[in-house]
Amino acid sequence: MSTVREQTDDGAMLHPEQRAEGDPDAIIRDGRRLDHAEGTSKPLRAHPEPQPRGAKVHGNRPVDQQEAAARFIAAPEHEKMHDERLWDLRQKRDREMHGIPEWEELRSLASAIKEHTLTHLDEYLDQFEANASANGIHVHWARDAAEHNQIVHAILRDNGVKSLIKSKSMLTEECGFRHYMASVGIEVIETDLGERIQQLDNEDPSHVVVPAVHKLRTDVAAVFSRTIGTDPNNSDVHYLAEAQREATRPLILNADAGMTGGNFMVAETGTFVVCTNEGNADLSANVPKLHIASIGIEKIIPRLEHLAVFVRLLSRSALGSPITQYTSHFRGPRAGGEMHVVLVDNGRSERLGLAEFWTSLKCIRCGACMNTCPVYRRSGGLSYGATYSGPIGLIIDPTFNARKYSNLPYASSLNGSCSNVCPVKINIHEQIYAWRRVLVEQHEVPLAKRAAMKAAGVLLSRPAAYRAAIAAADTALAHLPRFVIYNGLNAWGKHREVPHPPKETFHSWDHANRGAKR
Repeated sequence: MSTVREQTDDGAMLHPEQRAEGDPDAIIRDGRRLDHAEGTSKPLRAHPEPQPRGAKVHGNRPVDQQEAAARFIAAPEHEKMHDERLWDLRQKRDREMHGIPEWEELRSLASAIKEHTLTHLDEYLDQFEANASANGIHVHWARDAAEHNQIVHAILRDNGVKSLIKSKSMLTEECGFRHYMASVGIEVIETDLGERIQQLDNEDPSHVVVPAVHKLRTDVAAVFSRTIGTDPNNSDVHYLAEAQREATRPLILNADAGMTGGNFMVAETGTFVVCTNEGNADLSANVPKLHIASIGIEKIIPRLEHLAVFVRLLSRSALGSPITQYTSHFRGPRAGGEMHVVLVDNGRSERLGLAEFWTSLKCIRCGACMNTCPVYRRSGGLSYGATYSGPIGLIIDPTFNARKYSNLPYASSLNGSCSNVCPVKINIHEQIYAWRRVLVEQHEVPLAKRAAMKAAGVLLSRPAAYRAAIAAADTALAHLPRFVIYNGLNAWGKHREVPHPPKETFHSWDHANRGAKR
């Protein structure tokens, strides 16, 4: 049966969902329901709770994601908002997916393009360098984060730069770029609204696409009040966005240099593409005369025609919108200007040689796996204590530091939803499981967990001992008082009820009913 649509005054056909009938929280503008941004914002309590902070990182010690997640869950306003906001993005992604009959073909094609490119990575990077250089771009190669920061610093120093405006880039977060620039006296101003919020609050981004998604409006109001002098009691989104625009625009106009990342590089043309919804990449690239783009080597694709496949998938997977507001192509420096591209490895070549994990390099940083993950939605991105959080972070982060991020692959239910929504078909949940095995083999698992698994292995390898233990446990659960069962040693019972013991096990039933016949 076809869906009934309502014709509006301007002649457009309005889907019933957009009329928001019966939804008291819907925000309506010009007869239409707002489907993004403030359209998903919900009323808050009169006295909202403070924002829970992220994981406590102590050098090279394993990050305790579980502890940070527990603190996030203990803040119900934040946990509920975060869960609902990201699930809303997942639902929008599904609506867009169902609107494109060739969606699965696009995913397969994107995955194949990436696989081909990664298996011929050296050829396409050489091709990009040659064509970009012919376009007037200065191309640099950085082996790691430190070399990236030093290369960019040298460019800025040679041009007398004191202030740099920058659009959102996960690669620069990965390289610790802002901290390095602060150490050499160069001011970096984030121009993406979410990144700027996080910068002013001295926090890392919690999501690869929506960096401040874990914050309530009141959290942003408190940050802006403390840093740019806004009214702490005014959490209206229009007021906050306009205040930030007014505070940042003079910094943009007076900057000495601009920096962007890059969503895709095209080997055939020597060009790169940046996708944004605020236009901040265009400001960063075009207002100053000096433009530096830091791009991971895995972002390369062979031909311009391949770009259309990824552009159709990226925003639909990330936000459930047909396309980003700005899809900006950069071919060379502006008239009288200077353009540099820094191609960064930082462990990518090493990951390319990992038989089970190299396909993680296909990632286009859409965040779809985060939006669907039940663990990420309820624990917040900062609980991971790493640049990349959520399911994709669980398989990327250990490649940087297996010891520090050894706990992260266990922050997953292995339900497979992340793999199902990945636009380039990375087998994320299978790689998460594989990392658990690798970390055990490398002895990067806590002693208590190793001892428990060893004991379980011994027990499960002896059927008679296993059945005796099950019988004893069932008897204990049936008769022991609750305070004995739910103690500090019972990790399962911290957040859920222990299952009631069955009246009989399958083994005992089988023995009673079929044992004699056998």
